[in-house]
Amino acid sequence: MHFSDKTVLVTGADGFIGSHLVEHLVPISKKVIALSQYNSFNYWGWLEDINCKGDVDIRCGDIRDANYVQSIMKDVDIVFHLAALIVIPYSYIAPESYIDTNINGTLNVCQAALKSQVGRVVITSTSEVYGTAKYVPIDENHPKQPQSPYSATKIGADAIAKSFYNAFNLPVIIARPFNTYGPRQSARAVIPTIITQIAAGKKQIKLGDVSPTRDFNYVADTCDGFIALAQCDNAIGEEVNIGSNYEISVGDTLELIRKIMNSDVEFVTDTQRIRPKNSEVNRLWCDNTKIKRLTGFSPKFSIEDGLKETISWFSNSDNLKKYKTDIYNV
Repeated sequence: MHFSDKTVLVTGADGFIGSHLVEHLVPISKKVIALSQYNSFNYWGWLEDINCKGDVDIRCGDIRDANYVQSIMKDVDIVFHLAALIVIPYSYIAPESYIDTNINGTLNVCQAALKSQVGRVVITSTSEVYGTAKYVPIDENHPKQPQSPYSATKIGADAIAKSFYNAFNLPVIIARPFNTYGPRQSARAVIPTIITQIAAGKKQIKLGDVSPTRDFNYVADTCDGFIALAQCDNAIGEEVNIGSNYEISVGDTLELIRKIMNSDVEFVTDTQRIRPKNSEVNRLWCDNTKIKRLTGFSPKFSIEDGLKETISWFSNSDNLKKYKTDIYNV
């Protein structure tokens, strides 16, 4: 499936990955509809910052409203469903909101797509559904382990989407990116947390546990993976990892950031940033064999190159001032 004659809808387009995906889709698609969460300020999140904003049909609404979702699905050919609540610590204290957005929102998207006969629906999953690795690298057959309310709702959302493929032949693809980072990412994530505080001149940075390992992926590579899967007929009905097949500890990542930024900042442990004992995912390492086999996709950015791009963006004073480096937000 090619995009040149297709109308594409991106939910969660006002977020970190969604805004980058919109930028990737505009040059190759007939029309891009970008859904931004409704608010009374008429504020479009990170869509406010993209250079191609004038070429995007920006709509404001809420995926929790089934009627609204149905209304924006008319004449859409391809859906990339990214809208979700994603912050893990907040799911500990507000789990019902995650069920409403992640599970019910995905149900609404699938029902609307089925009714509108959408030709392709790409559902965004997360590597958090795997929990701490029972073996590495983690392939798509790895058991699901709900170690947080967030991951539980994403497991549920994936199951809802897969059921629509099995029961109704909805052309669903479940894209499962591992840890994505890059410009515009929330400062709640560990990489921008460190970069923004160093860029703001902090001499001491509070962190949680830095021993877990992650498979970090630069956002441009994640977007390329999404698009490659959407174009692949053989990916329909499949769950597919998007990752680099490279494992690095959070601690080593932080040392790499400190080296690139020529910083002597001190890292100290803050207990409030540590996840509950059985909730921490200690190891994530992506097996990306399946996406390579299906699409030929391989990431272009090394961890060093991706971090340099990210640091450059956050070090720009116009970008840095959008972040509150003195506030810890769950």
